[in-house]
Amino acid sequence: MDVLSDKNYMPQVAIDCVIFGYENRQLKVLLSKLAFKGNFYALHSGFIKQEEDLDEAAKRILEDRTGFQDIYLQQFKVFGKADNKRKQFLDSLIKSNYSEDQKFITKTKNANAYAWFTKRFISIGYYALVDMKRATPKLTQFDVSIDWYPIQEVPEMIMHYDEVFQEALAALRADIDHKFNAFNLLPEKFTMKEVQQIYETIFEKEFTRSNFQKKILDMDVLERLEKKLTGAKNKAPYLYRLK
Repeated sequence: MDVLSDKNYMPQVAIDCVIFGYENRQLKVLLSKLAFKGNFYALHSGFIKQEEDLDEAAKRILEDRTGFQDIYLQQFKVFGKADNKRKQFLDSLIKSNYSEDQKFITKTKNANAYAWFTKRFISIGYYALVDMKRATPKLTQFDVSIDWYPIQEVPEMIMHYDEVFQEALAALRADIDHKFNAFNLLPEKFTMKEVQQIYETIFEKEFTRSNFQKKILDMDVLERLEKKLTGAKNKAPYLYRLK
């Protein structure tokens, strides 16, 4: 275990990132399975350097943990419950992976890292939206796998990450009409049908086509482009992009 206190990180403050993608009419979230024995699934998190702004730290953590750059990021909530799920998680991981877990913890270097990591933390939640066709996540030394999971099939996660995920999903839905964030899940050019499909996927309900199209156009945030070539010019839908 690294001695985290030697890395110039702010103590007892973390950033938790929930990364959403969209594919085949499914909203998905990117999770890592940690490279240890046991089913330890996690969001992508990290710590804040003393000289960093919060947004800079979130971007660095996402790039370090996934390889993603220049993606939509939105801070949505601060988490600060007094229960210490970090200690519960780390104790479980050590017990599953080291035969003499107490000796592992009491080694000087490990003991310092254990004490640093298992204190109560406050974490700042961010959600990120990515175009899955342009994003290829990378494995790090912490991961045995990194995969996209439909939001209805998310496995149980470590620490408080289940709560963070649910709060991020609620924030995405609350933000969608005034921050126009759903368009970040689509390619640069898209049809109105694709916009309706992504809204229906995020809210898990259907919308009436005419009412939905009027609502989106009334936002006045889209630029209409040429028609999409489908072989039937008179029926081809128009393409749009954000202004």
